Amino acid sequence: MKKLLLSAFTLATVLSGSAQTFFTKTCYRGAFAPAPAAMWTDSWTEWDPQNKNYPAPTVTVSSNITSNTTWATGQTVLLQGPIYVKNNSVLTIQPGVVVRGSKAIAGSALIITKGSQLIANGTSASPIVFTSDQAVNARGVGDWGGIILLGSAALNFTNGINNVEGLPITADSEFGGGATPNNNDNSGSLRYVRIEYGGYVFQPNKEINGLTMGAVGKGTTLEFIQVSFTNDDGFEWFGGNVNAKWLVSYRNLDDDFDTDNGYSGKVQYGLIVRDPNLADNPNVSTSEGFESDNDAGGTAATPFTSAIFSNVTMVGPYRGAITNTVASGYRRGARIRRQSNLRIFNSLFMDVQRGIHIDGAPCEGFATSGALKFKNNIIAGTTSGKITEVNTGSTFNAPAWFGSNSNDSLTYSSPSFSTLLTNPYNYTSPDYRPTQTSMANSGASFTDVVISAETNPSQATVLATVPSSACISAGGSSITPFTFAPSTTVSAGYCSLNWSASPGVAISSTSAAIPSFTISTLGTFSITLTVNNGDGVKTVVNSVTTNTCLDVSVSAIKNQIGFVSVYPNPSSDLATLIISTNKTEVVSASICDITGKLVLAIVENQSLISGENKFLINTNNITNGIYFVTVNTNNGKETVKLIVNK
Repeated sequence: MKKLLLSAFTLATVLSGSAQTFFTKTCYRGAFAPAPAAMWTDSWTEWDPQNKNYPAPTVTVSSNITSNTTWATGQTVLLQGPIYVKNNSVLTIQPGVVVRGSKAIAGSALIITKGSQLIANGTSASPIVFTSDQAVNARGVGDWGGIILLGSAALNFTNGINNVEGLPITADSEFGGGATPNNNDNSGSLRYVRIEYGGYVFQPNKEINGLTMGAVGKGTTLEFIQVSFTNDDGFEWFGGNVNAKWLVSYRNLDDDFDTDNGYSGKVQYGLIVRDPNLADNPNVSTSEGFESDNDAGGTAATPFTSAIFSNVTMVGPYRGAITNTVASGYRRGARIRRQSNLRIFNSLFMDVQRGIHIDGAPCEGFATSGALKFKNNIIAGTTSGKITEVNTGSTFNAPAWFGSNSNDSLTYSSPSFSTLLTNPYNYTSPDYRPTQTSMANSGASFTDVVISAETNPSQATVLATVPSSACISAGGSSITPFTFAPSTTVSAGYCSLNWSASPGVAISSTSAAIPSFTISTLGTFSITLTVNNGDGVKTVVNSVTTNTCLDVSVSAIKNQIGFVSVYPNPSSDLATLIISTNKTEVVSASICDITGKLVLAIVENQSLISGENKFLINTNNITNGIYFVTVNTNNGKETVKLIVNK
């Protein structure tokens, strides 16, 4: 009998770029892609730290760290007093460690001085937690200090040097590279880290933040960090140019993202969640999602504060109703003032009392010239007439400027307001993804010159396979209609897709991620998938031939690793391994010499997230020479050369 062969129908296309830099293009605005993509906050964040049971301390640290030190998995560390990591030492904290700051000992905090490093690389399953030493239901903002990272990058303070406010003015509290800044300075790596109940008041109106960064350089890694219930700002950057991704500022007192003194780094994917009952004293400071100054005096000191933020979601204190009571100190989604050149793109500000405040004539001039940017954003649910704000007496036409930069706004009365996000008002079980009909699902743009050159082409892999051992009845001249569906579909992150086919093939849905295909006649057909993944439209075509019988044995085609690199390369002490993948998978990576002998295991069986993953490599104990870094995942293997040259 002649076989009726419907070839094992497989579509596979990998769309990738030749360079991996920082920003990843999205079609959606805000921090999260719509379902079925998972939220990047899943598994490692904590939405109810007040009721989280943390283990009792097993180790007490009450003196400064002056040599390389490791806090090991399984330990719970009690910090008693301000603990300085100094003398170019490296403090390594392993996954799962809990660090509890003492409330009883004044100023308990962890301070990483210039030249020293904090290596705190948790995992999504075992994050590293910095929290209060108080019991369940007894924790509060300001129980302890927080984390301070100090580096040698550029800042616009006098002589390029400053000291952390509230701390004694010594070399240990100093940051900035002075006349010879090092913008590649490396203060370490923080990944999958939570910081809770910080913000100790060292002096009146001088609290430190959840994570304070003084002149931190771009050699530092900051990814997957949640700051919660801090008595001041969630994240504050004083100069420097460190980049960051996947940041959560959750129910903090004052500002969420505060940029000062020439900070010029890049941040993508941020979540801000406000508590209606938490805001600073308005006689001291008003509380904003973003607060940005060039410096405290509003001077034109260089470098200008010119950070770039993209894909931030802010859920403000109104939480669904303009009539909700809000703490008197809360004000705005963003306040850009004092000659700042801040740039915000592709973000969503909702439930905020006032949207964006362009504060003062210098910033109005920068907005007009394009040095200050606010583009392709959404502001939703503000006090009437307060989508934009300027100072009394200003003639700057902020609404026209807002509209001319592809921004959108919604009022609570708009029917589409309720469809912006899936479940944003549930504190303990939130879903901050846009709904399928949300205006946040589209409208992002990476064409502006300040981010287009930095943008990664994204990846999309499509798999569709006919079920095995299926058979269409024999006949020779006709067949019984046969229906099949893809076993795997487009990976998360695409903007839109469309299926089409030649006559003879019926498609259940041309826009669904997993359609079904019905073939009812003999012949050769083409099935086409068109994917818009944010970099343009990509098309793949597959031919399907029918004869008399289908007997298919299917092997799934696996996604390949998208990109692997090591920098700096050559390396003299510390290097970073970057692995970019288009799906969640497990990775092992190692270094071998030219004979194939294992030199160093970098990581073993660690989960990757979809997107860019970074791992620190310590080459201090590796002799000069040529080595090979091999990355193995369940979806492929890649090898790159590493040169060690000290």
